[in-house]
Amino acid sequence: GHAEESAEIEYHEDVIYGVGGDEQLKLDWARPKKFDKPLTAIIYIHGGGWTFGNKNGHRDEIQKAAREGYFSATIGYRLAPAHRFPAQIEDCKCAIRFLRANADQLGLDREKIGAIGFSAGAHLVMMLATMDDGDGLEGKGGWFDWSSKIQAGVSFFGPTNLQSEFPESSNKLVVQFLNGTAAQQPEAYRLASPITYVNAGDPPLLLYQGTKDTLVPHDQAIQMVEALTAVEVPGRVEFLIGQGHGWRGPEAERTFQAAIDFIDEQTNKTE
Repeated sequence: GHAEESAEIEYHEDVIYGVGGDEQLKLDWARPKKFDKPLTAIIYIHGGGWTFGNKNGHRDEIQKAAREGYFSATIGYRLAPAHRFPAQIEDCKCAIRFLRANADQLGLDREKIGAIGFSAGAHLVMMLATMDDGDGLEGKGGWFDWSSKIQAGVSFFGPTNLQSEFPESSNKLVVQFLNGTAAQQPEAYRLASPITYVNAGDPPLLLYQGTKDTLVPHDQAIQMVEALTAVEVPGRVEFLIGQGHGWRGPEAERTFQAAIDFIDEQTNKTE
């Protein structure tokens, strides 16, 4: 893929990390040019209702993270309706396994992988955080000797329980993703919900949620809080009162930086 050198970082686009169906799966990655020990990894997963969106939308973020001293990647995955559940989850899991398998060459610490996602991407991050070895949906993309579980996750307005009620606008996306309604595909709705997999020992989660989100009701974050609390998984939730499905300006800068800081704190706290 295309590689670009700047003074302080190394940056690569369209690196093939696996195969999904018959498609090559690609990610972009960046890291500081100079580092003396394996780097904490910060992975971005884009949103777009599992249907659209592009890894390229987070290229600025991964370069910023690299300048701050992290290994960072933004991952592409197959999209609905051409590819339904669980393709999206399989691809994201494959990307984490690829990063672990190639950690030595890439310069990242395979025990310190955190992920940040937005909307549908946040849902995928929470799946990576809550699913354990043996929960399935690993796909056939490669690197099977490695775990796809992350050590910390940040959700920006991600759905946590697809079995509950959504507004019509987002319900259409869920139906497309899961290839049917909850009545038609009850098992898919259960297996595609991060909340299904929450158990003791899951990594810490940070959730951001606007209270006037017209796509993801803020009750989704509350449901996840209850599930995490029941099994004592640590984390934080921040409700942005009056914000919708995403925000800009100072609040975006603050929350984006806090997401990186959270991953750093949580993955480095044992040292």
